[in-house]
Amino acid sequence: MNKVLILGANGSIARHAIERFLNDTDVELTLYLRNAGRLEKMDGSRVRVVEGDVLDKETLKHAMEGQDVVYANLDGDLERMARTIVETMNETGVMRLIFISSMGIYGEVPGQMYSPILDPYRKSAEIIEASDLTYTIIRPGWFTNKNEVEYNTTHKGEPFKGREVSRKSVADFIVKLATTPGLEVQSSVGISNSK
Repeated sequence: MNKVLILGANGSIARHAIERFLNDTDVELTLYLRNAGRLEKMDGSRVRVVEGDVLDKETLKHAMEGQDVVYANLDGDLERMARTIVETMNETGVMRLIFISSMGIYGEVPGQMYSPILDPYRKSAEIIEASDLTYTIIRPGWFTNKNEVEYNTTHKGEPFKGREVSRKSVADFIVKLATTPGLEVQSSVGISNSK
């Protein structure tokens, strides 16, 4: 049975991923977030909740020990967070990281100029890519609340397709990555609902 640590567990994509993990897999979840009171009650036999900040290395290390996969869905100081996650994963021996970033970090969106607003996303991706971790960086399009699971992927160096993707589609991809060894490792993957 896989054990997955979800950083930023109250995020909109994370909530969809949690639902999929609990309904469609036998994965055990550790939900890590700053305010545990914002989560609804879940099956205690497969869910552990840890309240903490990703930049609090001791709390993060305690939550990470014994995990198989770390899935990070964060906002804030992404560069510092990425560095702390990589360091803590190295210290705990956890190798598999799934990290949500943003489309456009490589200037790969046709017709869209690179914007400095993407710098934190690009710099955090660079930290992860330079690590020895078994990582997958996900670069989603603009999120929609459509009740659909329909998406395609592109890889670093390829033009991004489309502009948007449903949160449910991103959650589906995360669950596949976390439960399929070797899927899209050492990859930065764009995801959108464009055919």
